[in-house]
Amino acid sequence: MSSQGSIWLSIDRRHHVIAVLTLIAIVTHLIFRFSLSVSETVANAPLLAAFLLGGLPLVWELLRNLIRREFGSDLLAGISIVASLILGEYLAGTLVILMLSGGEAIEAYAVSSASSALKALANRMPSVAHRWKDDEFEEIALEAVAVGDLLEVFPHEICPVDGTVITGNGVMDESYLTGEPYQISKTPGATVISGALNGESSLTIRADKLVVDSRYTKIMEVMRDSEAHRPRMRRLADQLGAWYTPLAVLIAVIAWAVTWDPIRFLAVLVVATPCPLLIAIPVAIIASINLAAKRSIIIRDPTILETIDTCRTVIFDKTGTLTYGRAELTSWDAAPSTDASEILRMIAGVEMYSKHPLAKAIVAAGKALGREFPRIDEISEKPGQGLTARVMGHDVLITNRKKFASLCPDDLDLLPSVEGGLECVVMLDGRYAALFRFRDEPRAEGEQFIRHLGGKHGIDRAIILSGDRQSEVDYLAKCVGIDIVYANKSPEEKVEIVCAETQKQRTIFVGDGINDAPALMTATVGIAFGRNSDVTAKAADAVIMDSSLRKLDELIHISRRMRRIALQSAVGGMVLSVVGMIMAALGFLPPVAGALVQEVIDVAAILNASRVLIPPHRLTDY
Repeated sequence: MSSQGSIWLSIDRRHHVIAVLTLIAIVTHLIFRFSLSVSETVANAPLLAAFLLGGLPLVWELLRNLIRREFGSDLLAGISIVASLILGEYLAGTLVILMLSGGEAIEAYAVSSASSALKALANRMPSVAHRWKDDEFEEIALEAVAVGDLLEVFPHEICPVDGTVITGNGVMDESYLTGEPYQISKTPGATVISGALNGESSLTIRADKLVVDSRYTKIMEVMRDSEAHRPRMRRLADQLGAWYTPLAVLIAVIAWAVTWDPIRFLAVLVVATPCPLLIAIPVAIIASINLAAKRSIIIRDPTILETIDTCRTVIFDKTGTLTYGRAELTSWDAAPSTDASEILRMIAGVEMYSKHPLAKAIVAAGKALGREFPRIDEISEKPGQGLTARVMGHDVLITNRKKFASLCPDDLDLLPSVEGGLECVVMLDGRYAALFRFRDEPRAEGEQFIRHLGGKHGIDRAIILSGDRQSEVDYLAKCVGIDIVYANKSPEEKVEIVCAETQKQRTIFVGDGINDAPALMTATVGIAFGRNSDVTAKAADAVIMDSSLRKLDELIHISRRMRRIALQSAVGGMVLSVVGMIMAALGFLPPVAGALVQEVIDVAAILNASRVLIPPHRLTDY
């Protein structure tokens, strides 16, 4: 954990302890107060203890912030704590201590929770590697792996280091790291990257890099750096408190200076206690978090509800955000004098027995023909060797362009030209029969949603930032109407681009997969689609469980609605408080009456903030 994360964790614990002790003091006071056998002095003892154990550290911390010229609504709360102690309003002061410490603990937790993403990322890696030695393999610590070591990667194991396959054939799932939604075939000579998930076949690899230099470690370093330099957003209450606090103090000082009556000073501060800021805004935020949860949107950092509607740049990863995250058969080109639909029906019948990630797309397209699949007489699928079968008296081979070139070098001119996306070649009886093409198709509502962001939410820059190939990203950008495109980008490069965009104006980054986690943490607001990766969910500020662009629109609307109601409650409460402060300064409100007036204002502000709990008729407008 970074030093900054440790600092925030200690702050979180301190405020948490103060909040718990203060709550116990309030409950104990109320029990004593309504007991006829206990004197007022004894009843107030728990509250005085709360002032000593909780109020004093908080006031000291606020004084240090004041010296650093960092102040907001919490500074006025500190003044109110001191004023209530002098005035003898112990219960009111203790309630302010509870509100202040509880709010600080929640904010500190939100800031420090990002470090849990690093923990989840570290837990995903194996702690040992299996190194070959004298025709046997031994378990060694991951840090002991040296360049050139031969390692065995067992089925369903995470690849420990970057390397090259020496023996074995299989597939690896690299989607967490590259963003590509496909499993990649691995044969001798193929490269493997640390963090990739091995398939069902054991592979022997040669370590090409040390653990500290491997791909997965580099991503962890980028995430750690992103966490350490992630700025704290200035909260809405602090923005309002920046002018409300000096105004309240100014009115109190003027009242004291003009009348030479310190009671006027205390009365103004009692009326000025910033409960609309300390309570009404958190009430609106908590209610919005509950509303979002009911819409399958998990808010991890409440501050985004105050900032997401102010973002002007949205950055999308490609896979799973603007696309569905699954391959679909888009076309199949058959050889001359070959029935294309019959080829599809035949190959779909074969692919029913395959576990290859493209098999489902072929089977789905075959079923759409509405015809029965032929009987399969024989079938074999050796990792890295393609799929072979005996169907209707024909020998079928489903392979790739490279394998076809080695088998039929004189027939290469029969193949259609290379295009974006994935493909597979079908051979019948040793001859070219068809070429199937696949794409991760764009979401149907993508283009409409991008237009909607500019027209309804003030987004003036939409960007696609992906680790996928240029042709794939360009195709998607054309489909959804985005002009700014970055392709073939590593996690480190993504962070650099997101950081540069965030320096220009506030940004929203939408993505999934471990390769997106550093960028999620760098953007002003990071949003993850689905829970494909626990790391991504922990790095994001919000997680949209039902991966759809409509849910993203709902989140923006929830934020806008929360901000509007919170501002109504806070600003309205402060305006009424300013009126009360003026009346107190003029002598019309003594401290006790001022406290009652402030309570009425607080209740009104909180009730208005509670309107967030009432779900609106619609939460989207596109």
